[in-house]
Amino acid sequence: MMLYWMMAALLTPLNEVDSREFDAKHSGFMVVVGDMEIPYQNCAIFVLPGSDTIIGGDEGSSGQIHSECEQGTLAAMPDGRWKWRAPSQPGVAHITVKHKDFDEQVRLTAFVMVPASEVKKGSLNGYSIGDYPEKPYKGLAAYEAPLGFVEVQPEHLDLWVSPHFQLRQFMCKQVSGWPKFLVLQTKLLLKLEYLLQLVNQKGYSCSTFAVLSGFRTPSYNRSIGNVKHSRHMWGGAADIFIDENNDGMLDDLNGDGRITVADAAVLYDLFDGQFGKNRLPNFVGGLGRYRKTSNHGPFVHVDVRGFRARWGD
Repeated sequence: MMLYWMMAALLTPLNEVDSREFDAKHSGFMVVVGDMEIPYQNCAIFVLPGSDTIIGGDEGSSGQIHSECEQGTLAAMPDGRWKWRAPSQPGVAHITVKHKDFDEQVRLTAFVMVPASEVKKGSLNGYSIGDYPEKPYKGLAAYEAPLGFVEVQPEHLDLWVSPHFQLRQFMCKQVSGWPKFLVLQTKLLLKLEYLLQLVNQKGYSCSTFAVLSGFRTPSYNRSIGNVKHSRHMWGGAADIFIDENNDGMLDDLNGDGRITVADAAVLYDLFDGQFGKNRLPNFVGGLGRYRKTSNHGPFVHVDVRGFRARWGD
């Protein structure tokens, strides 16, 4: 039916211990923002100044929800949904969604972005952005240049963008002063939360994924010699691994006493088993497996490009 119920069916706990230790922080009801279904207690969305966002519930429950905002304006719609108009200036806004039948709420953190038109000669307020390809890859909408960038100050780094991920985990690694800027997609956050619940319910302890690389500006992506159309430049990709002992390296997932690409393969195979047959079409994207080098340990790449792609060492 809806994504929420698909997730519940696919993620039936393998044992009671694992399901008790990890809290996915699902809400009791689904919030639909635009075309995205958000089943969590909190999540980030990304909008342009003065733009309108439609907020509703899942099938049959839109009329049961109530929305409140601290910034911007909200207007009830005849069909039971709500229209939220973002503030006219970039910043961080908050929207609270409640359901009359549930004693809980969903908190949406709305990042009001700086429009991409403010980028001048590849720079935004002194921060190097670089240039996106003039023509989208194969004409695909997913590869059109971003419409805006999130302005990030030091106090924003600890903001939760979903139940188990903070903004700091997705920042570009290029060296600069403040402010910094990034692009991040809500759909990527939803996919990562899904995968995080999956690994825990398969018996691998993981409080959050370590993110080796999140957003990359075109400038930084070029400086490290990465591919021209890397999904990292669109804020829809993350290179991730499990690192519960905080040593900066993928944990020994296969129990052989070594950290090798075989451990990355554990995650790769687990993830591919979920998306290889398009069981969750909203999350279709790329999946890659990488071995250890002198610069990093093994990891897997996941993205939400909208079509299936697979690769690996």
